[in-house]
Amino acid sequence: MDNYAKELKLPVMRFELDAMVELATRQEWSYYRLIRELLEKEHENRTEKRKKQKIRRANSPELKYLEELDVKKLPKDAQVALNELETLEFIREGRNVVLYGNPGTGKTHLATALAIRACEEDMTVLFTTVPRLLTQIRECRSQKKLTQLERNFEKYDLVICDEFGYVSCDKEGGELLFNHLSLRAGKKSTIITTNLAFNRWNEIIKDKVLVAAMVDRLTHKAFIINMTGDSYRLKETKKSWLICKIRNNKLLL
Repeated sequence: MDNYAKELKLPVMRFELDAMVELATRQEWSYYRLIRELLEKEHENRTEKRKKQKIRRANSPELKYLEELDVKKLPKDAQVALNELETLEFIREGRNVVLYGNPGTGKTHLATALAIRACEEDMTVLFTTVPRLLTQIRECRSQKKLTQLERNFEKYDLVICDEFGYVSCDKEGGELLFNHLSLRAGKKSTIITTNLAFNRWNEIIKDKVLVAAMVDRLTHKAFIINMTGDSYRLKETKKSWLICKIRNNKLLL
C-alpha cells in the first residue's frame, strides 16, 4: 500500500490511512464516505502545496500579507482603494495599479500583499524590480531568448514591477521596458510602484514621447493611487531612537 501511495504521490494515503480507517470504523462510515474523505484530504493537501509553490515562484523578497497592513497608517488614497483591490477583481479584469509616492509609505508592502493574496487564489504571479527586469530583458536578447521571456511575461495573471524611478535608463532601456510592459496592456494586470509622479518620469527616461506613450499605456483604466505620506521606516527609526534615549536617561538616574 505504501509503495503504491508513494508512486502515485498520495501523501494522505501514505501517512494518514490507518488513522482515517480507525475513525471510519468508530463512526461507522460507508466505504464511499471513507474514499470521499481521503480524496478530499488529498485535494486540500495538493491545493495548499500549489499555493505555497506559487508564492515561492512569485519571487517576492518578503512575505507580506494584507492582514498585516495597518490600514489607518496608509495614505488616504490607499485606504479608499483597498476594499476594492483586495477582491482581486482588478486582476480578473486585466487592470493595472500604479502606486506612487515618497519612500517608506507602504507601496511595496501593499503590492506584495496583493501578490500573496493572488497566489492564495491560485493565480500566477511574478515579482520583479524594474532594474532587474531590464537586466533580464537585455541578457535574454543577447542570448536570443527574448521571445521566450516575452511569452512567459505575458502569461502571468499579475506582475509587480517595483522600484520604478530609482535607477535611470537610456533611450534603448526605455524602449525595451515600454515594449515589454506593452505585452500585457489591456489583457493582464501589472502593479507599478514608483517614487515619482508621472510628470517626473522623464527624469528616468529622457525621451518625452516614449514617456507619454508609457504613461498612457500603463494608466488606461488603471487604479492610480497616491501613496505620498509619512514614512513608516522614519517613524520606526524615531520610535527606536526615543526608546533608546529613555532607557539611557533611566540608566543615568
